[in-house]
Amino acid sequence: MATGGGRAFAWQVFPPMPTCRVYGTVAYQDGHLLVLGGCGRAGLPLDTAETLDMASHTWLALAPLPTARAGAAAVVLGKQVLVVGGVDEGQSPVAAVEAFLADEGRWERRATLPQAAMGVATVERDGMVYALGGMGPDTTPQAQVRVYEPRRDCWLSLPSMPTPCYGASTFLNGNKIYVLGGRQGKLPVTAFEAFDLEARTWTRHPSLPSRRAFAGCVMAEGSVFSLGGLQQPGPHNFYSRPHFVNTVEMFNLEHGSWTKLPRSLRMRDKRADFVVGSLGDHIVAIGGLGNQPCPLGSVEGFSLARRRWEALPAMPTARCSCSSLQAGPRLFAIGGVAQGPSQAVEALCLRDGV
Repeated sequence: MATGGGRAFAWQVFPPMPTCRVYGTVAYQDGHLLVLGGCGRAGLPLDTAETLDMASHTWLALAPLPTARAGAAAVVLGKQVLVVGGVDEGQSPVAAVEAFLADEGRWERRATLPQAAMGVATVERDGMVYALGGMGPDTTPQAQVRVYEPRRDCWLSLPSMPTPCYGASTFLNGNKIYVLGGRQGKLPVTAFEAFDLEARTWTRHPSLPSRRAFAGCVMAEGSVFSLGGLQQPGPHNFYSRPHFVNTVEMFNLEHGSWTKLPRSLRMRDKRADFVVGSLGDHIVAIGGLGNQPCPLGSVEGFSLARRRWEALPAMPTARCSCSSLQAGPRLFAIGGVAQGPSQAVEALCLRDGV
């Protein structure tokens, strides 16, 4: 277990995955960490499914996915894990939806998405699964919103998002799903919108102040934070190149406005494509890509109480493009890219939770 600065935090290192992968789909269910699909060393989507028993720290192979895929979304529904969308071995978006039945150790096919899509954002509420946006086979970003009803095994259409996109960040707060950013082709989206699950209406909020790809987004204490990323030049700036930034922008849900924090409150490192989460009273940024020739291993936390960034213990294995998952006092960084696809599974923990 690695320790260092940030005395409230420590790293827990788990046995490496049997299969190295990037863009894997992860879920946490009944004390087990599931890692599904992703891309292996050959760069092709996998059908491999593995689970880590958190009590014994041992890996077990699961029945393979019926559809090999990478970058899919996953939602835990009781004893089932629903896998939605992604990209297949032919680099085409996937319509297939499959459920892993944990008690039986097998997969079942479910009603397919109305349209094949990769980069679908999913949210679960009251046993219903909401799938938002995505990118279709023609590379066009989608605005469709669908809700899956498990009892009827069907998808129903809901009012479309005002801004089509794929790979957006989503947050459930009360009866609203917030959708932030995402991409349209290679261009980052700045839209910030909310869907009211009761009224079934969309609200447009003020857009992100700056246009950044591969930023980290997290919600904490009534605010949404957008961190770092790869700054994109404006549509009329032909001479500027994309560059890594340490920008911090915060949207206050109560006041309905964005604040771009001053230079003194920017992240310590410029980074993109990193793991972000909320542990205790800290917003945490882990690894990613920066101006160095290899992935970052640095970790930092923004103390919401002290309003400052602090160095936290570095990653045991420096990586970018990790799959991430928060389970209780642990923020997992799973797989990703080190010198190639990684097998590493590590979790930043609050010390009381280690």
